[in-house]
Amino acid sequence: MSDTLTIEQLVLPASAEGPEAADLRALTELNNAVCREDADLTDLDFTPVEMLADLRDDADTVHRVFVVREGTRIAGACILNHALAEPTSTDFDLMVLRADRGHGIEDALLARVEAETRALDRSIMQAWTLHRVTTTGETLVPATGWGAIARSPQSDLFLANGFVLEQVERNSAFDLTGPIDDVQRALDESLSAAGPDYRLVLWTIPTPPELRDGYAWALSRMSTDAPAGAMEIDEEIWDAARVARREQKIIDSEQTLSVAAVVHEPSGQVAAFNELVIGADRTEPTHQYNTLVLKEHRGHRLGMLVKCANILHWREVAPESPRITTFNVEENRPMLDINEAIGFVPVAYAGAWQKRLV
Repeated sequence: MSDTLTIEQLVLPASAEGPEAADLRALTELNNAVCREDADLTDLDFTPVEMLADLRDDADTVHRVFVVREGTRIAGACILNHALAEPTSTDFDLMVLRADRGHGIEDALLARVEAETRALDRSIMQAWTLHRVTTTGETLVPATGWGAIARSPQSDLFLANGFVLEQVERNSAFDLTGPIDDVQRALDESLSAAGPDYRLVLWTIPTPPELRDGYAWALSRMSTDAPAGAMEIDEEIWDAARVARREQKIIDSEQTLSVAAVVHEPSGQVAAFNELVIGADRTEPTHQYNTLVLKEHRGHRLGMLVKCANILHWREVAPESPRITTFNVEENRPMLDINEAIGFVPVAYAGAWQKRLV
């Protein structure tokens, strides 16, 4: 590796096909290889089409990709994101394989994203690291005191650069190929417990017009109602137009998203929801995006209701998908209790890191 590292901002191609998309495909391969190496999972893979749709969409969040090359090869990369309506933080994804670590690549990229964050006049940097499930070796416990991750070169890098491990997230998987009688039973019990004030609704995007405002409000509550520890989370502003923009990005990436939601009949409010998504290849794993029960509607088994309803609906949407993968912070015991009761099992962990710039 050269003593002088050159960092350049990647220019995104118009499509994921053709020679001009070679760097995009290399970035996608690097992202997937890092996830496989760090967590021993293929479930988190992106396709180039999915990667491009996400990176090109800058209506609500700006994405910039910085790369370090060794010859023509991308030896390291970092994707820096900052939301336009939320002014406090940036978040980033640092991607360097083990064989390329220790040569200054990750340090140079980290310095660049910190400089970019300061130039944006933002005071918080956030990032996540992936870790295998292990019972041996040194572990790190987050500031919340909930959970632990295996110590790694990337966690050492963050610690050396002033980051704090604020939370640990559990990556859990649910086997879609097995019997789901227990899921149906849990749904029936949850519907009974919720009572007549709560109505289950199911849809695949685009969201029906009459539900967009309520769904937008529920999505905004992810930033205020989900456990965040000491992570600085700006309250997000959502409306029907932002919902439509998000869904168009998902559709452009050739993905399908299913929503199970509960409407509180007396108020008309979306009280809880769960999202499942899959790419163009319906034989690949399914990803759970957001799940939330709004604070004022907790205690009615709505979390179990929307999760089970969407799993059962998913067997119709993507019957060949082998499993669902999801992330939940360790201190969110109510949601983990639901997952465990349904049959989700831990397959990896993630560390949530934060640095306050002064």
